[in-house]
Amino acid sequence: MHRSGFACFVGRPNAGKSTLTNAIVGQKVAIASSRPQTTRHTVRGIVTRPEAQLVLIDTPGLHRPRTLLGERLNDLVYATWAEVDVIGVCLPSDQRIGPGDEYLVAQIAKLPKRPTLVALATKSDLVGRERMAEHLLRIASLEQTHGITWAEIVPTSALTGDQVTLVTDMLIAQLPEGPAYYPEGEATDEPTETLIAELIREAALERVRDELPHSITVTIDEMGLREGRTEDRPLLDVFASLVVERDSQKGIVIGHKGSVLREIGTAARAQLAALLGTPVHLDLKVKVLKDWQRNAKYLNRLGF
Repeated sequence: MHRSGFACFVGRPNAGKSTLTNAIVGQKVAIASSRPQTTRHTVRGIVTRPEAQLVLIDTPGLHRPRTLLGERLNDLVYATWAEVDVIGVCLPSDQRIGPGDEYLVAQIAKLPKRPTLVALATKSDLVGRERMAEHLLRIASLEQTHGITWAEIVPTSALTGDQVTLVTDMLIAQLPEGPAYYPEGEATDEPTETLIAELIREAALERVRDELPHSITVTIDEMGLREGRTEDRPLLDVFASLVVERDSQKGIVIGHKGSVLREIGTAARAQLAALLGTPVHLDLKVKVLKDWQRNAKYLNRLGF
């Protein structure tokens, strides 16, 4: 019997969903950052085995929206829930289960057609045995509180790899019988242009002040292999824009004499070369779209 199907990870922002997705797929398909609300669209990671194919969907964190972008991201989460066979609820072990987690589980409990539910105690490397035991008991108590049933409750650490294979096996075991959806060897169905934009945004998120991350997005203006290069010496030219909401933010991203923008470019270029297997020339500029997170026209143009 060949199993195939879709699973999504949900949780509050910064619960470790993207890091776990990358660990299970075995390569980077979703950007991961210490900043909350890093993920802004659904990312599909693909795990293919002779007996099964698991398609992982990494979703934005469910949160109380303050902008039109936030509302659209939450809508994306709810739409994804309706399409999957399994929902993995990520509940970080180093944090107490709070109102945000309770709200998330309550929303899942209301689904008219509820997928199989598994609980993942992420970031297990950050706590000791006693704290973990307490956390797992609290997760189990959510069954009675919200009228749900966990098919499995598993501690895991994507950072150390602890029980990542077990989580993969467990998710596959919950899938229905069916054919493979993607060719063998494919790790994601994300367009290359989107992956490039996301890796540039990840580099920016790690190098700007705390108040800036939600205001940054990235567009790819142009890219292509440079003409006149021999096949054994290719060079990919990428021209991209870091988009912010205010002129003051533009100055922060550029930095003193362009220092921050250069750091972003250096970090992103290394990631892109590793991803694509090709040397990259990256040309970055910064532009302002005033309050783009609240403007429907800008959001549509930016693909949200």
